[in-house]
Amino acid sequence: MVTDLSLNGGKLAVLRFFFISIPDYRIIKSQTGTHLKNKMITVTSSSGKVEIVTARSTEAADAQEISNLLGTETTAVFGRVNVLYLLEKANLAVTLITARNKVLAHAAFCDYPIGELVAWEPFMQSFSYFEKCTPLNTLFLHLFVAQPNFSTGSAKEIVRTVFNAIMELQYICLVTSNSANLEPALSEIFEPVRCVKEPEVLCSAFVCHRHRYYPQLHIRKARVEDHDDLIHIFAEQLEDLSSSYGPYFLAELIESQDEENHVAVCENEGRAVGFMALSGTVNVKLLDEYFELGPFNGLTKANTEHPSDTADNAEKPLPSRQDGGGVLKESDDESDGQAKDSEQSQMISEPKTDSDIPNAFCIQMFIIDKRFEMRSVDFLPYVFKLFPERDFCTITVPMLSPEFALLQTFLRVISHHISTSPQELYIFHRAGLLKSFFVRVPLSADMPAIQALVNNLSLQEALLKDLEQFFEARRDPDGTPIQAFVSEVEGQIVGVIIIRNSEDIEFIRANYNIESYIYYSHHAREEHGQLCHFVLNPIFQHYAKQFLKEVLRQSQKSCLYYPIYPTNRCHKNSLASLLNYMVPVRPRRQILYPLEELGVDAPSVHITKDQVPYALSHINRKLTMEPKITINARIVVVGASDTALSFLETLVFCPHLRFNNITLISAHGYLGYYDNEKMRFLSTSHCYSDKEHGQLSLHAWVNVVEEKMTGIDRPAKHVVLSGGRIVPYHHLILCTGQQYQIPLPTDVDISKHPSGSSMPAQPKRRYAGPIPSNLFTLNGRHDCQAAYNWLLSNFIGREGDAVVYGSSIDAYTCVETLLHLGVSGSRLHLVHPPTNNSGSCFGDPRVEKAVMEALKKNEVHVYQNCALAQWNDGRHSESISSACFTTAEQPLRLKCAVFMNFSHKAVDYDTFKAINDACLVYDGRLVIDSAFHTNDPTIRAAGPLTKFSRRYHADHISHTNFNSREVGRELALELLPLFDPTLEPPASQPADMDRLIPIYSQAKIQGGRLPGGYSYLHATKPTQLAPSSDAAGREIVTGDAATGNYFCLRLSPRSTVETITCLSLRPLATSNYLCLYGKHEQLLNHLCSRYDEGLVPDLYSYFQESWCMALYHDRFADFEQEARQLMQSAQVQVGGDSVSMAELIRTLADGRRDVGGETGRFLRDRFEESGGLDAFKRSALAYLKYNRYHLTMYAQPGFL
Repeated sequence: MVTDLSLNGGKLAVLRFFFISIPDYRIIKSQTGTHLKNKMITVTSSSGKVEIVTARSTEAADAQEISNLLGTETTAVFGRVNVLYLLEKANLAVTLITARNKVLAHAAFCDYPIGELVAWEPFMQSFSYFEKCTPLNTLFLHLFVAQPNFSTGSAKEIVRTVFNAIMELQYICLVTSNSANLEPALSEIFEPVRCVKEPEVLCSAFVCHRHRYYPQLHIRKARVEDHDDLIHIFAEQLEDLSSSYGPYFLAELIESQDEENHVAVCENEGRAVGFMALSGTVNVKLLDEYFELGPFNGLTKANTEHPSDTADNAEKPLPSRQDGGGVLKESDDESDGQAKDSEQSQMISEPKTDSDIPNAFCIQMFIIDKRFEMRSVDFLPYVFKLFPERDFCTITVPMLSPEFALLQTFLRVISHHISTSPQELYIFHRAGLLKSFFVRVPLSADMPAIQALVNNLSLQEALLKDLEQFFEARRDPDGTPIQAFVSEVEGQIVGVIIIRNSEDIEFIRANYNIESYIYYSHHAREEHGQLCHFVLNPIFQHYAKQFLKEVLRQSQKSCLYYPIYPTNRCHKNSLASLLNYMVPVRPRRQILYPLEELGVDAPSVHITKDQVPYALSHINRKLTMEPKITINARIVVVGASDTALSFLETLVFCPHLRFNNITLISAHGYLGYYDNEKMRFLSTSHCYSDKEHGQLSLHAWVNVVEEKMTGIDRPAKHVVLSGGRIVPYHHLILCTGQQYQIPLPTDVDISKHPSGSSMPAQPKRRYAGPIPSNLFTLNGRHDCQAAYNWLLSNFIGREGDAVVYGSSIDAYTCVETLLHLGVSGSRLHLVHPPTNNSGSCFGDPRVEKAVMEALKKNEVHVYQNCALAQWNDGRHSESISSACFTTAEQPLRLKCAVFMNFSHKAVDYDTFKAINDACLVYDGRLVIDSAFHTNDPTIRAAGPLTKFSRRYHADHISHTNFNSREVGRELALELLPLFDPTLEPPASQPADMDRLIPIYSQAKIQGGRLPGGYSYLHATKPTQLAPSSDAAGREIVTGDAATGNYFCLRLSPRSTVETITCLSLRPLATSNYLCLYGKHEQLLNHLCSRYDEGLVPDLYSYFQESWCMALYHDRFADFEQEARQLMQSAQVQVGGDSVSMAELIRTLADGRRDVGGETGRFLRDRFEESGGLDAFKRSALAYLKYNRYHLTMYAQPGFL
């Protein structure tokens, strides 16, 4: 029960709440991409046998069972069918599954008849009654199969399921050239349609009507007599409502109807099954404070009103922008907000009129029986008749409420930036009731109407230019075909789409994981298109997918792609409004090929060419009928760390979920793509490369607030920002990490500090004084850019020295960047503060030695164990001219023109204060449990900001020890079950299990450019323990660190790679080398034996050889998993017994079986005898063949 913001008094003021039907079904995401309600139903066979089945979307794994059901009668009606191809091209496919997970029946539907009659409208005019069939309300049956005795019952259930799933669908048609063989099940469902003239193609047509299986509901005015019917629907909430409003609240509500307040019910078979209370009293001023109502004229009447004579206003002119209709516009810079909010954020805001007359009414209360919730839209024509002078129907719902079926037709209105409204506002315009939504190719005469539609759009010039090119030549100057389409309602153009042929489809396939959504081999090259422009009047936004479906049909495309380029790149394909209906496509990790060495065996240049990285969104035929699960919960992430970005990436790339309210709070925002090598003062964790930032483009999906968090109000559930604003949250994620802190000088006067005296410890207190203008503490790209700009203007090319204070790897990368910028080494002073850590920041002493020699060669001054004592000899100044340090020997005083600080990392003070003031448990760092929870269940945290609770007895372990990207992904997976109905809620763990720390497996990585021009990479296992000692494992080393060709692999006792260290004067193929982590040495072409034989003089050359390219492939892990399953499932004969390979290995490891010889040879022989080796070879060949476009250097069967 939630207060309704849209009400402001009246007779029904006491009943300001919402009631919504929450369906009791699970939504299944199938491999083919269609979501259907997964519900249990019963089907009766012709012999009376009852089977309990589940109706769900068809999956690719069902193809074989469906093919087994094909018979001669099926072929006679539907022709020869390739089931997998049909599933790939069908708009909708439904399968009935038995309790034993067997296919009972299947049907596939397309938006065109059998026989590839894409432009079917003229053809269907040959038949009577089909004039009512339109692309909006019609689907065509392309295949139906069922187990013989269950055909009739299965067909009825499938048809009922389809009509239930698609609200606009009125007719299912069947066109076949052989009607004589129509099986009884189809004959019972479909009615023959009389042919009024000889069709161009000899065939018969049949139709199935909605009203026979899932009819529209009858809507009427509520009567007191409906009370008994309705009270059963209210059963779950009846007790709460009766206690608040009395036992007869429903009857009183029905009786209190007047001109401004109405109650409607929907009935089925004479019984009320749904209820809607409406009011004409809407507080539009209050709504305008929270929501962007400018494009809708503030929901008030315009100065010029259109008459409204008819009930459904079919003859009323469609609204222009001045009438509050608005249009979607494209955005030059998608970083201003979320793509999912672009329905209105991309609109042109029109000036409001002076009129205060409301142009809206509101739904106060709504509930419907779960069986009929998909027919909720049947209320809308009736309720608009009750308010003939109002154009908008509004409804506000709590943010945490699941989006129910009625809202799928409404338009979500975006809120003002960082709105504190506890509810979401949805609106529906009267013109949205019109069903005459048609898509066609534009004519040159349509240009004035299109210009009016796109007037004032930021990219209208680019759109109109492309449209003129389409009218003139139908293709670009370079020959790329262009296609354009407009949508019109009642003869008025309300939308336009322009697409081009996708000329880079090979690059897209190789660089983006589009095969998560399509079987690439079933789509011809010309069936892939690039979406360039999309404009649609927002009052018809519920037809957006229909618009796309029709464009795919009429253009004879099966897939559309839309690239989102980084904000610092100028591209004229800017589109945000349609991303809600598309799915984001994950980028693929690429092999870094040694192209010169591979020569003619290298992949095509279309795959390996360099391009500006971009994010990719996609839609295909299957996805046009897939509704996404909308999540309005406010998820606020604080900090733009690698952990936070990994968390956001995991949420954003859930294809069946749409998060409307994700906010990232970061002092400098989300910088994304960055390609200036001269600003790389800091090392890298290699969690995200600059290319990956460009390929993710999280700014298109996430609201970014460029301020700092200064407070957390837990009771009110909002974050306080440095500018005084507040950001409400339902789930707060803290991932701020740790930052370098300005050191607090000891304030020791070195002139009075004798040599050899004890060195004062560096104070742990926070520096609170004024920050000198030439002091730079670098914690991110924004800081690096500021330092770079200052150095160019005030240091480089001038006199003066630079002091780099710190002992971390960032201090060394900073020195190298200064040398790279042209600063003489003699002007650089690298000062190491005292540290409790006996080791260096490098994971290998040979690397440290080479770096120190490079510093010496470049004449860089290096000082050890120096505590900062004073700046400017204790005098206050706006800048630092000198820095004094105390050491164990002679005090040190250095002239200083710039001070680069990397002294120590700690939690930012503002973050600490916000956490501490919010009474979150803080013990040196923010305390969390194994599931990322703080002591507040709505606040989670991860990354170096955190530590595990003391009850784990693991103070030496924290997220700092682990890969930040892996930690962020695990954090998201902990949160997703709260939103995703396809995931099972996490089971409660046993008490003892809660005491265990999560296990992370990915490598902890650091890298960067070190003094001497070295490229450095170090990856090691994610644990608090040091790598295995020489006695336990072994090292494989080639090259020398000093000469810049050093490569070291440390193997574990089980001969798997657990540490990788590279130091090279050449650029490193980092992503390739990281693939070696965790691999067994035998998988690396028997590395140990080859190394011992002297056959591997240089690991760099060794890992550039063509044999290892498959190891670097992003799908190699999938192949390994398949091979592991083959191994485990293989049944071998041992001593007359049949056991699995896994069981045999366990018995040998436990000593329960003696083979009397070499164990490895025994296992290989048994595996080969079982046929497992042949299966493994087939799997390897299939892997190489399927990924042939990447792995061209491998021979295939038949090549020789």
